[in-house]
Amino acid sequence: MPIEAALIKPVVDALLALFRQGSDLRLKRDAQKALREAIRELLQANPDENRAQARIAIAKAAGILSEDVVLAEDMLRKHRATRGRTQGRSATSRGRRASMPALPAAATPAAGAPATLPPRPTPP
Repeated sequence: MPIEAALIKPVVDALLALFRQGSDLRLKRDAQKALREAIRELLQANPDENRAQARIAIAKAAGILSEDVVLAEDMLRKHRATRGRTQGRSATSRGRRASMPALPAAATPAAGAPATLPPRPTPP
């Protein structure tokens, strides 16, 4: 019986090492996928910063230390720095027209008289 136990232990250890290696590979593959998604998220017009930050943290936790991690962190930092300056502005917005001057009290039409508006100033 002790001979069989001595033979089983190395086989079990080898199988456990293979399973551990497979799970490590799957973890790194999932972390690389999360990093790609974080970069893709940061390239959008309105990225979700928290989601991108979480995906970068996943990649770091998995031990991925590549230039993609540095790129994603730099993109996140730059986006957060410019967020306040660009928030609420639209590229398609037009300026306001100058408002018409108010009529003086003496120029207001009498009751029952038709109201007439002053002519619009011509733009230069």
